[in-house]
Amino acid sequence: MISTTRDHSRLIQKEIRTVSCSDREFETTSNSRDIPIVLVPKSPFIFQVGVEIPSGCFVLWQQWLRDMGQIDPGVVWFWPSWNRISHIVTRAAITYNAPVLNCPTADNVMVDIDLSVTFRIGPNVEAARNFVYRLGAFRFDELLSAEIEERIRGLVQSQSHNKLNDMKGEFALEMLTTLNNKCNQYGVQILTVKVKDIILPQDLQDLLERTTAFKTKMTEKEKFHEDRVRILEDDASKELETIRRKNARKIQEIVAERKRYEIERREMEEKARGEARVEEIRAMTEADIALKKAQGDEQVAKVKARQNAESLLKKTQIECQKLKFETEQKVAMTVKEAEAQLKIAESKSQAMVARAEAEAEGADSLAEKRRYELEWARLAVLEKIAGKGRRFISGDKGQAILNNLVPDIQSEIRTSMKV
Repeated sequence: MISTTRDHSRLIQKEIRTVSCSDREFETTSNSRDIPIVLVPKSPFIFQVGVEIPSGCFVLWQQWLRDMGQIDPGVVWFWPSWNRISHIVTRAAITYNAPVLNCPTADNVMVDIDLSVTFRIGPNVEAARNFVYRLGAFRFDELLSAEIEERIRGLVQSQSHNKLNDMKGEFALEMLTTLNNKCNQYGVQILTVKVKDIILPQDLQDLLERTTAFKTKMTEKEKFHEDRVRILEDDASKELETIRRKNARKIQEIVAERKRYEIERREMEEKARGEARVEEIRAMTEADIALKKAQGDEQVAKVKARQNAESLLKKTQIECQKLKFETEQKVAMTVKEAEAQLKIAESKSQAMVARAEAEAEGADSLAEKRRYELEWARLAVLEKIAGKGRRFISGDKGQAILNNLVPDIQSEIRTSMKV
């Protein structure tokens, strides 16, 4: 394990011989680790003729061991023994080195953290009195050392070793906030917290160096590859630009051709609109003429129809009168003819009655003659049916026709027997 570059600082309260040497004591110390922040001068045995109060620091004094606050800088004559300079507190910003050794990380790597804290006591005398009487230099040193140790170990343990260097700023900010919360109440202002270095084990450090060298080579290879890619991209960009320009020229030609077609189309549309307007006007003119002609024909047709209706009405009336006269004559003639026919019918009926009586008397003798005549009439009908081609008749009518074609022998026998 590599040791840290600085030793752990220690805040002390130092006793000095006289007040006048306070500035020198704040600047130089016998041990580089020890940092005096509070000086306590020795009290005189009886009295002093004059005491020189230094400037640039908080000077607290007591009377009969009672705190009297701050005394103004300058020379105070006749300083009795019951008065004493109790504490001299520095106003300067103090840099406190607090390295933390052997801190385990989340991946169990022991690291050393070189950390420094810059603080100041103040800003006023009340803060200095609060610091002296409530905390003191030795207790402040213990508080600061313990708090830094605890917080740094907790922060380091939560991270892996490869992330520590990236977390320096976060460590410093979190430590600054934590220490201010702890120390402000005692009159101490934490100004800055700085993580100076994070030291890893030597073998791990060598491994990381080799890793860094490998990453450097990888970076060089990546850059070489990027250069090659950039060259290829440039070539491709040139070819693409050539194609784009060629396509742009083609697009311009197509756009010009389209514009020419649009102009021709607009000309054709205007021509078609003009012809359509001419045709529309001509059609409207012809329609008006046809309408006027139709209206004139309608008037003429109405007049002719009225004339024809009047002439037809007159003609119909004349024909009706004529038909009425003829009908009356025909009726009279028909009546006369009917009366004559009635008389003729009466005469015929009397003749028929007489003939019927005569036939009734000779019915038996004429029966064979009538049957003979009926048979010849039936045969003539059948001959007429058979002469018109083949027929297909079913049902009762077909049976009747078949019976007529084949004489009923039994009925003939019965008829002959009756005779």
